[in-house]
Amino acid sequence: MTGKVIINIFRFCILVFLQVLILDNINFRGFVNPYLYVYFILLLPFEVPGWLLLFSSFAIGFCIDIFNGTLGIHTASSVLLAFFRPIVINSITSRKEFEPGMKPSISDLGFQWFFSYSIILIFVHHLALFYIEVFRFSDFFVTLSRVIFSTIFTLLLIILSQYLFFNPSKK
Repeated sequence: MTGKVIINIFRFCILVFLQVLILDNINFRGFVNPYLYVYFILLLPFEVPGWLLLFSSFAIGFCIDIFNGTLGIHTASSVLLAFFRPIVINSITSRKEFEPGMKPSISDLGFQWFFSYSIILIFVHHLALFYIEVFRFSDFFVTLSRVIFSTIFTLLLIILSQYLFFNPSKK
């Protein structure tokens, strides 16, 4: 149990570091902004209690907000993602598929499950993030295109990191 906590703290620090120092400086024509820090929330184990899931999401969103100078948009979006996570998990799987110690990853549950799980939650996060950032509906379709392109790019980064840092050949 202590090993899992240390791994998650290390993952938290690495993803905040990558987001703040590298990924926040990537902006393709204003339409693609990768937000890899959501990967931390996506990879939290299934056994994490709801309060800890929400607190961890708040903490990572708050850290990103502190470093970016934004006023809570990442925090709100991350907590919303954490709120929807159990709903999405329950809607795309049955409890019979889970065994103790399984992680939400390609290696444990397969590509199709992980893709569905990730794209829904990343889209919810980005939808909230970009519309809170703009805070108006006058540019609805421009903002929606930013949400879609950023969701796709973030999803590609997350799937790439799944194949780089985990062993998906087990499935």
